[in-house]
Amino acid sequence: MSEQPNILVQDRAGVRTLSINRPDKLNAVNADTLLQLTAELQRADADPQVRVVVLTGEGRGFCAGQDLGDVSGQGLSFTEHLHQTFNPLIRTMRTLNKPVISAVNGVAAGAGASLALAGDIRLWAQSSVFVEVFSNIALIPDSGSTWFLPRLVGFNRAFELMALAEKVRAEDGLRLGLCEAVYPDDTFRQDVQAYAERLAARPANALALTKRALNAALTGSLNEALNLEADLQQRAGDHWEHLEGVTAFKEKRPANFVNGPSAGPQE
Repeated sequence: MSEQPNILVQDRAGVRTLSINRPDKLNAVNADTLLQLTAELQRADADPQVRVVVLTGEGRGFCAGQDLGDVSGQGLSFTEHLHQTFNPLIRTMRTLNKPVISAVNGVAAGAGASLALAGDIRLWAQSSVFVEVFSNIALIPDSGSTWFLPRLVGFNRAFELMALAEKVRAEDGLRLGLCEAVYPDDTFRQDVQAYAERLAARPANALALTKRALNAALTGSLNEALNLEADLQQRAGDHWEHLEGVTAFKEKRPANFVNGPSAGPQE
């Protein structure tokens, strides 16, 4: 019997779905899986047919974090392991020129919670459970959690969730702003695909530039944001998408941002 791939790849209607495929471990990840996932994200970024990327998990889990059995006995320091595996993955998600949807279909724990937070859009199934579990083994949250979580829920609530390793279920996740929508378990895949296809129909270049501006604004000053907006707005205005949007508005028809003279975001 051939070994199952760690990452499953599916394309449909401009949406590439990347599924972590270790369901027997609730998709806890080893080094190979993390490296493969980073590589698949980079392939998606380079593929002009891909307009949106969905990250999800097979089975009952989204990602249960690090597979502890994979790191035991390897002799790597925590710092080396993070710099080689999780950190490149998180950076790739955040700098991808295409929207990334974290489709949380079940347990998102530890570094898996960080993967859930790193998406541009976070969609949860009703049965999802989010938990910053690190303090249970006397570690600190990593893979970006200390950066993402307080920006969503505030310092105090983030510290409480991390210190007590409290489980957050879907209803509270929506209330706290940890996700943008919650869907029933039995229609979750279809609902995520429908959402992703809506996003895929939007202007790809404009969304790539919007993501770049938002990333910069999270750590920059107002003056820096204003200057970057002015620069990126010119790039957006010079792109064919802008002409299509204006023409469609004047002609009172829906804009077609998919089948224009060029595909995907410009660099």
